[in-house]
Amino acid sequence: MDDLDVWLRFLLVVLAAWRVSSLLAYEDGPGHILVKVRHWLGGGFWGRLMDCFDCLSVWVAAPFSLFVAGKPVDIFVAWLAISGATCLLDRSLGKSVVFHATSTQDQNQDNEKMLRFTKGADENGPGRPPTAPS
Repeated sequence: MDDLDVWLRFLLVVLAAWRVSSLLAYEDGPGHILVKVRHWLGGGFWGRLMDCFDCLSVWVAAPFSLFVAGKPVDIFVAWLAISGATCLLDRSLGKSVVFHATSTQDQNQDNEKMLRFTKGADENGPGRPPTAPS
């Protein structure tokens, strides 16, 4: 493998690991399947793991490290490097803008629904969308 091939593989693996970790930690998934999995896992070890991007990146990076390295020591170092780069990428991108409904009082209307956006984490945890008021 030449140097360019190794760096290209590493870049692809970091992007893939970030995408999978982001999907598992922050998103509902197609057909809300990840919501159902989180509900099924509950508040135990596996359920909490699904809510922690940094924790997930460690385990998601493990199989991807085989794509980058061949020797056992290189695989271990690649595993940690992929997880670290995935975490750095997630932090550098910041949290996405999340829209949620909130009630406001207006002179012409009693209870108008408006969309407000927030950036970053709230009481639901990092990357979790805020819950709309009932």
